[in-house]
Amino acid sequence: MSDYIVRATAANSQIRAFAAVTTEMVETAREHHNTSPVATAALGRLLTAGAMMGSMMKGEKDVLTLQIKAGGPLQGITVTADSQGNVKGYVGNPDVCIPANSKGKLDVGGIVGTDGYLSVIRDLGMKEPYVGQVPIVSGEIAIDVTQYYAVSEQIPTVCALGVLVDTGLTIKKAGGYMIQLVPPVNEAAIDFIEENIKDMQSVTKMLEDGLSPEEIALKGLKGLDGEILDSWEAQYYCDCSRERTEQVLITLGKDELTKLAEEEPVTEVCCHFCDNKYRFTSEELK
Repeated sequence: MSDYIVRATAANSQIRAFAAVTTEMVETAREHHNTSPVATAALGRLLTAGAMMGSMMKGEKDVLTLQIKAGGPLQGITVTADSQGNVKGYVGNPDVCIPANSKGKLDVGGIVGTDGYLSVIRDLGMKEPYVGQVPIVSGEIAIDVTQYYAVSEQIPTVCALGVLVDTGLTIKKAGGYMIQLVPPVNEAAIDFIEENIKDMQSVTKMLEDGLSPEEIALKGLKGLDGEILDSWEAQYYCDCSRERTEQVLITLGKDELTKLAEEEPVTEVCCHFCDNKYRFTSEELK
């Protein structure tokens, strides 16, 4: 298994944890979008969070969308995930470059911005999707996901995400973990987790040192009888097709399609998520 997610539990099911390695997923996104290193780091972090958050959904057709719009030069990030580990995403400005932050690291917070919101949209097949929204607090993404769960769902959560870009701009390591306390919250368990987190290195350092997602999850649950429940593959996957693109064009309505057909002999529609291009002649549009 290359990229994959594990799910673990501890303290008589009062705690659940997820850990993932997403190196190939983030590399695929980088190849699709030709992102700058700092844009790759931002997109990679949200893709990793999306993969873990999507896997918390139960239904096979459930879809989760994460959107960050926070005023920075990245011009927003959109990530979509399903419950089976399939994830896709894009950024508004893939070419963005800014200097490193004060720690000499890629300045993800600087390109994302802090003037805006993280929106979480869950389409669970109901009439209306469930939408939660919280103000961006750091732009570093992991803290913002933590904030989302605390404010919008009242679930105490620890989230850590990491993307290590190699010298050739490819992805050396990427992954993350999430630990959540299921209400009613056990105060003693919080103390254990806080101590465990203090002892843990960054996600990319642990992956570089050869730790597996299983080991990372159990490290976070040390002293709480943690056990791995299951694991499954994760991948960057875009489900666009000519048929789906046709359905999107139909939603434009008759007048708009007629106008497009008259303006150009061929209309090209590009998928935001994978840059696939679909061409429609004016006859096809009519």
